[in-house]
Amino acid sequence: MVTLTVNGRRVETDADPTMPLLYLLRDELQLNGAKYGCGVGQCGSCAVLVDGRSSFSCLLPVAALDGREVVTLEGLGAGEKPGSVQAAFIAEQAAQCGYCIPGMIIAVEGLLRRNASPDEAAIREALQPHLCRCGTHARILRAALRVTTPPAASAKLEGSKP
Repeated sequence: MVTLTVNGRRVETDADPTMPLLYLLRDELQLNGAKYGCGVGQCGSCAVLVDGRSSFSCLLPVAALDGREVVTLEGLGAGEKPGSVQAAFIAEQAAQCGYCIPGMIIAVEGLLRRNASPDEAAIREALQPHLCRCGTHARILRAALRVTTPPAASAKLEGSKP
């Protein structure tokens, strides 16, 4: 039996201890924010926060999560009450197909939990392992900058939209 906290809720599971967290989230807990992309930790679409740090859920066996806290995209906010990072992505229209966006949002959220005021280089480093096939990298970066920079600097970003 593995006990973990998912989005503030205690979860006990007797799932196969070698099963990836991604499958537990999607198949058993019906949390579909984390996406199956590559299955080998090379795309970032399955990212979740584990104890506040962005982690690829396709690589984490359930057994490694006993007593740990997991936050998925759904745990950050949704619909009418998006979290601040989600709201920045919406404001910048940072999604095209949207498949990579949950992982990108998680990466930025994880960065902010470690560093409240990251610079552009830190943002780029946090986003580096995440792939976007649609090419919305400029909008994704603007969304991350919107939420990580002071309001006065964010206002300047408005004039730099393509």
